[in-house]
Amino acid sequence: MSFLKAKNIEVVVDVRAFPRSRIKGFSRDELKRELEKNGLEYVWLGDKLGGFRRGGYEGYTKEEGFKRGLEILSIIARDKRVCLMCLERDRRFCHRRFIVEKLKSVGFEVKDLVRGD
Repeated sequence: MSFLKAKNIEVVVDVRAFPRSRIKGFSRDELKRELEKNGLEYVWLGDKLGGFRRGGYEGYTKEEGFKRGLEILSIIARDKRVCLMCLERDRRFCHRRFIVEKLKSVGFEVKDLVRGD
């Protein structure tokens, strides 16, 4: 949590389609509870922005579900500093890259959070 706070993150937006983990503390309810205990918000948008889409994720970015999820994310990000969360560490190999492309195309500044920078 201290890493997120040091980066001035206010909201963690979870874009995992299946917000479960074998790693203690990373399943949806546990994560939400821990973040809120530390003064951070948790929002799950995996139903709209999660990966694993039939026909591929890039195609899904043209569908209404994705557009609605991006709209919700944009509303949150206008007022608060957001961290997108998924399972894959490097967004170049994750569906987050498509979300990031769309955010940049509508004027959001997007940075990768890297420990040690």
